[in-house]
Amino acid sequence: MRILIVEDDPVLRGVMQRSLADAGHRVDVAASVAEAHHFWCVQPFDAVLLDLNLPLDGADEGAGGAQLGSGLAVLRAARARGDRTPVLVLTARDRTHERIAGLDAGADDYLGKPYDLAEVEARLRALVRRSRGTQDRTAAGALVLDRHVRRFTLHGLPLELPAREFEVLWELMTPPGRVVNKRTLSEKLSDFDETLGDNALEAFISRLRKKLAGSGAGIRTLRGLGYMLEAQAAPPADGMP
Repeated sequence: MRILIVEDDPVLRGVMQRSLADAGHRVDVAASVAEAHHFWCVQPFDAVLLDLNLPLDGADEGAGGAQLGSGLAVLRAARARGDRTPVLVLTARDRTHERIAGLDAGADDYLGKPYDLAEVEARLRALVRRSRGTQDRTAAGALVLDRHVRRFTLHGLPLELPAREFEVLWELMTPPGRVVNKRTLSEKLSDFDETLGDNALEAFISRLRKKLAGSGAGIRTLRGLGYMLEAQAAPPADGMP
């Protein structure tokens, strides 16, 4: 998953970023209203971790931060522009009014501080599954993705993939049969200071096709639309039509 952490506390932000990155996720961080609003507008995310109490520094005010006001206003602005990215709000345990305000503004779930990092990741996985209508285990032919342990298997054996090939296949399997456009894949595999071109993306797809050969799962190119992973019909037996 590509996750945006919006948290002004540098210690908490750093701990969450390292924990989620170590679990294999791509993580971007925002420490203020302006950063949160900017990142969320220019980069698609699978989920957002949002602290509601954010600072309004001078840069924020000059960039319209005074209108946004807080993490809650950033959330409202995202929902107002039609962004349905799953949001997990982080609040102090004794601030019931914050939890209610966050849910009313469009948050999907909340977690009180202090929290367990394993629970944060589990809740994020659940929110993304729910938003996409997917389950912990998804199969296409002999290819199986277990999201709980972040592992692909092929014919029952682990399928080891480089990080970017893993992310491409993960996106195509969430869920299979869904058309994923090139821009979505490129943005998920790119950093803010790096753009993944079409040629590089096509090279990842080509390598994945070779590794999936004979698995009953294939990646189809839909010209002008993108890519789709689908289960393929088994070839007919010899002598059969």
